[in-house]
Amino acid sequence: MVTARIEAWRTSGLLGQLVRFGVAGGISTLIYSAVYLPLTSWVFRRDHAVYAVPIAFAVAVSVGFVLHSRWSFRGHGTRRGGWQQAQFVGVQATGMVINAAVTWIGTAHFGLPAWAPLLPAVALATMVTFALNRWLVFA
Repeated sequence: MVTARIEAWRTSGLLGQLVRFGVAGGISTLIYSAVYLPLTSWVFRRDHAVYAVPIAFAVAVSVGFVLHSRWSFRGHGTRRGGWQQAQFVGVQATGMVINAAVTWIGTAHFGLPAWAPLLPAVALATMVTFALNRWLVFA
């Protein structure tokens, strides 16, 4: 049953998109982290780490659009220029809100170090943004 599902995903192109999305998302996450972590170490106090999220988001989303539109979802759906870019930013903004909420809860409420919320925030945001990108932005 699992192998049949994986084969169906492979045949439909979904498996390739998931793998490419994961790689491109990993690159975007590294870029996000490279901006976020120094800001939370040297600019913002731990309980204000959430202020670094929009700055890191702006940098990562710029790279992410290029990677996802030209590689992750290549050959899937249509390309609609400016409207598609606006949709992509909207989807990524949803991911940023999820990320900011998890960061704020983890750092301001639980007193965790700024790096601790990264994994759960990124994991949750990735699942949501993949679905929205596939079925909305690059449909």
